[in-house]
Amino acid sequence: MDTTIKTIAGDTWDRLAKRAYGDEKMMDVLIQANPSQRMTAIFPAGATISVPEAEQAARSAPPPWRRS
Repeated sequence: MDTTIKTIAGDTWDRLAKRAYGDEKMMDVLIQANPSQRMTAIFPAGATISVPEAEQAARSAPPPWRRS
């Protein structure tokens, strides 16, 4: 089951990934889970972001630039 987090003014995808997973490199997982927000670079306060469970996130495909 996915959880959610609320953004703080000035949050970015990498900062949200660091807070959710402890690793900013997981930001692609967050972007894929929140397609309506994918064009947002800097978040306002109070946006709700879906955070897939770490196990589910680990199974997701690598970002396009890392695929062979």
